[in-house]
Amino acid sequence: MLLQPKKFKFKKLQKGRFKKKEFAVTSLKFGRFGIKSLEYGYITAAQLESTRIAINRIIKRSGKIWLRIFPNKPITKKPAEVRMGKGKGSVDHWVSSIGAGRIVFEISGIKPTLARSALLYACSKLPIKTCLIGF
Repeated sequence: MLLQPKKFKFKKLQKGRFKKKEFAVTSLKFGRFGIKSLEYGYITAAQLESTRIAINRIIKRSGKIWLRIFPNKPITKKPAEVRMGKGKGSVDHWVSSIGAGRIVFEISGIKPTLARSALLYACSKLPIKTCLIGF
């Protein structure tokens, strides 16, 4: 099941602007090791889910995983070959808008070598540049 909000005040949002840098979630809080973003961008709910599954596959559910972001921004899309006008398209997928320096995942309860291999594999699933922290 992909992540998406249960309730939402407005079904469709305007695009908005990216935060270039994060100031709130920039250090580890729950886990011992983590993935930190080095640039800003969108991460979709499907990418977050595949990253979480990749980490679980390597650590074999022995540790604990924290997902520090949530996809709460709807992205709309009109169908192919539709004429201009007639309003905004329907919601296609959900994304999380993150800035540089934001913690994306945290894990704890496993050995550092296993955590490093799991997080390196997980970084390959994300569309932005990331680094490992806590080692």
